[in-house]
Amino acid sequence: MGEVYRARDPRLDREVAIKVLPEAVAADPDRLSRFQREAKAAGALNHPNIRAVHDVGVEEARPYVVTELLEGATLREQLAESALAVDRAVEFGVQVVRGLAGAHKKGIVHRDLKPENLFVTRDGFVKILDFGLAKTAGPSPPSEGSEGTTSVAPLTDPGTVLGTVGYMSPEQVRGEPVDPRSDIFSFGAVLYEMLAGRRAFLGDSAVEVQHAILSDSPPDISQTNRSLPSGLARIVGRCLEKRADERFQSAHDLALALE
Repeated sequence: MGEVYRARDPRLDREVAIKVLPEAVAADPDRLSRFQREAKAAGALNHPNIRAVHDVGVEEARPYVVTELLEGATLREQLAESALAVDRAVEFGVQVVRGLAGAHKKGIVHRDLKPENLFVTRDGFVKILDFGLAKTAGPSPPSEGSEGTTSVAPLTDPGTVLGTVGYMSPEQVRGEPVDPRSDIFSFGAVLYEMLAGRRAFLGDSAVEVQHAILSDSPPDISQTNRSLPSGLARIVGRCLEKRADERFQSAHDLALALE
């Protein structure tokens, strides 16, 4: 997607990360649109579990975005060897869901939640990355003290399949419109993987994985992880319901259940 540099902001005397879109990539309208979308969506959010955007601009025809500098590893790297301990998986999960709740409150659906887009800092904070596929969930009434929904233009036409195979919700696989409950399904797949040490939906091809998402239930997680509390297994199962109206209806409710 881009080249990322470690840099120092001389005005505020702090270290930052600068993502620059290479000239060849910047000439691609789709890549440029995704880059701009990530900056706009993340820049509209202010939450401790979402990577902060400090600045955006263009220098010598190369778009760039300045973000907070994170030190640590992605959740994918954390999962490279085995499943996480139950208490650690729940701790990470609560932070992710809090971040999602913050995005959903602004009307933004991530649409690409996966271990590669979750970063664990050295002090144990989880940050949601990459809002390049984000879209608005439609108008929503502002809550008390908020400024209402942030407007982000749609990225794709209805019917377009967009996301990462293995973590897409059934409605994403079918190319249907999505709302915050789609992110809840994707989170369920991530939480399953944290607890089981394997992906929720497997197959020898992308088509087989998509079929599993639409038709199959993942192996009983309590059989994979004997130390798993039954209540937590039920939470995972509810997140992974095929029908959106049978899942948790908000990230806020999901966070309360995990807590």
